[in-house]
Amino acid sequence: MINENAMNELLDSYDVKRINKGDILEGRVIDVNDKEVTVDIKYAFDGVIEREELTADDKNPLEVVKPGDEFKVVVLSPNDGEGFVKLSRKRALIKEEKEDIKDAFDNDKTIKVNVKEEVKGGLVAQYGAVRVFIPASLASREKIDIKSLVGKELEVKIIELDLNNNKVVASRRIIEEEAYEKDQKALWAQLKNGEKRKGVVKNIVKYGAFVDIGGIQGLIHINDLAWERVKRVEDVVSVGDEIEVYIGNVDPKNRKLSLVLKDVNKEPWNLHADSINIGDTLEGTVIRFTSFGAFVELFKGVEGLVHISEITDENITKPEDVLKMNQKVKGKVLSIDKENKKLALSIKDAVEKSSEYLKYMNNEDDGVSLGDLFKDLF
Repeated sequence: MINENAMNELLDSYDVKRINKGDILEGRVIDVNDKEVTVDIKYAFDGVIEREELTADDKNPLEVVKPGDEFKVVVLSPNDGEGFVKLSRKRALIKEEKEDIKDAFDNDKTIKVNVKEEVKGGLVAQYGAVRVFIPASLASREKIDIKSLVGKELEVKIIELDLNNNKVVASRRIIEEEAYEKDQKALWAQLKNGEKRKGVVKNIVKYGAFVDIGGIQGLIHINDLAWERVKRVEDVVSVGDEIEVYIGNVDPKNRKLSLVLKDVNKEPWNLHADSINIGDTLEGTVIRFTSFGAFVELFKGVEGLVHISEITDENITKPEDVLKMNQKVKGKVLSIDKENKKLALSIKDAVEKSSEYLKYMNNEDDGVSLGDLFKDLF
């Protein structure tokens, strides 16, 4: 017989009063076969887990656990009529999984789910045995075929939770958006005015070209494509072109970036301004007309204005009366503003100078003119 002390020790070790339906206990596997698992739960009787109560996917117990494994179980019945406590590992897992999901929802954490199938409106995934729905619009920040996600493990955030009605809604897009924003902040912080970057032309519009420089898109305005005047963006770049650009104005707050394709080291005024002086007569090309005069390009990117009053001594109503587009003309430099990159030219003064020079060359002295002496040179 068991003496009183031994009985008290037994009751202390196996507290029968604490074993009730729904209790969660710690169990250790004693034996496993293909139908059930026997578990020590530190009670007067061992527990048994039937195959269908081991996992949500009805796996063979021999593939899931082995003797010595420890895990939590839920009491289904304190006595199954055969001297065992009926247990469920699957339901204990579900409780833990629901607690994990609630914790993730309450504390803005992420969880990993396995995508099982595509359904109307989105994807069905599993967190253990808990069903999780991912709306199609929240499956990714990119436009993708959501079928490509079936069978994959995804990290998601819970955005809607009602465990009483088994409603769990998750988003992958939120995580991707957060990662994208983090990357964007880092990229914008690295941009420095004037530095050179490689990029790819992504889109062309009437006023310029959008270029990706490694995760950030910037605009090259049509005026910054080349130093000379550009009529059509397509004349300089095409979609898909790999180009080198300079960083222009950077506005991280509003996520705006201007880029420059023309070589800043070959700015025409820097190259030619020092060689232009007041009084010089230079040849150029008429490139455009206005109501008040004509613009003549002396060098690529360097142009001067010929006011209508400086075109000819004749009375004209518009520059086109005497000039034509792309016509080669000579102009005398009247003024130069290097800081603001402005030139004032006179065609009529250049013509007068040329006339006086030719007249001088044709002055006769002893019957021989300078024109005759140097006729082979002109």
